[in-house]
Amino acid sequence: MPSIFPGMDPYLEHPDLWPEVHHWLISLIAECLIPQVRPKYKVAIEKRIYPVNTTNQDDVLLVGIPDVTVKRQPNPPDAPSSKVAVAPPSTKPVTVIVPMPEEIKQGYLEVRDMTTGSVVTAIEVLSPVNKRSGEGRETYLKKRQRVLGSLTNLVEIDLLRWWKPMPLLDNTIESDYRVLVSREERRPRAELYTCNLPEQLPTFSLPLRPEDSEPIVDLQAIINSVYERGGYDYQLDYDQEPVPAFSENNRIWAKELLKTGI
Repeated sequence: MPSIFPGMDPYLEHPDLWPEVHHWLISLIAECLIPQVRPKYKVAIEKRIYPVNTTNQDDVLLVGIPDVTVKRQPNPPDAPSSKVAVAPPSTKPVTVIVPMPEEIKQGYLEVRDMTTGSVVTAIEVLSPVNKRSGEGRETYLKKRQRVLGSLTNLVEIDLLRWWKPMPLLDNTIESDYRVLVSREERRPRAELYTCNLPEQLPTFSLPLRPEDSEPIVDLQAIINSVYERGGYDYQLDYDQEPVPAFSENNRIWAKELLKTGI
């Protein structure tokens, strides 16, 4: 059963669901591209590792790591009697969990030349660890700058309403979702596709080499396939507010949509 939302389903943005949705997205984008770019190019799924600070509850929440808990130690059995008087301990210890380094493995796509192995196009689907302030965003922005300063094209897909979008110069456009297509030969100019929650997601051409025909990526068809193949019509609770919450205008629109669509 398809989602009732005409574009992005905002309930898929929940941090607990997003790692799975992200995996589906990059897998289905690769599935879409492979028949369009072969035999000259191949599509590779790569992984980047981000450290996570488990002492920061925002990090713990946003990447789906379970809350750190403090467990009380069971009461010890009664000690054997002794003729020596021993002062009882003033406090009983508790068992605690110390912060340990955690890592998130996040996938991204590269279109590579089949002969040389060189990366022609990098495709990024952003996640909370990329967007929120902190080490993850800084790591991603450094990688982004390296790509923008190279001969590699960049496609950056942002389907998360939370947090500041990735930086662009002289851009005041506000939107819920966006796709950046940066062609190496046209920099610093790039193409920005934007849409808001009530609208369908864009279709765009994926840049390769200037002499190549460009494959088409229908992002709306891909997110529809994610929803159906992931079985999210059975998982999502549309009686609850999504995370992140609707804006006031979107809440009114979504309330009417959900009333008529369910």
